[in-house]
Amino acid sequence: MIYVNLDKMMRLKGIGLVKLAERVGITTANMSLLKNGKVKGIRFETLSKICEILQCQPGEILEYRDNEHAK
Repeated sequence: MIYVNLDKMMRLKGIGLVKLAERVGITTANMSLLKNGKVKGIRFETLSKICEILQCQPGEILEYRDNEHAK
């Protein structure tokens, strides 16, 4: 399974949900769904913008865990 660690990266970088959503150019509701792992996909353009703003790599936001090691 793919897990979204966006909340962790946002805390590390000190940016809130509303501000990140505004800077990325998506709604706060959609950013919230993404942050909480409630989406089935993400556009590369959106992921790229998030990484640019948070100064991170995609692998710091998205993580693969097999079912055996899932929390």
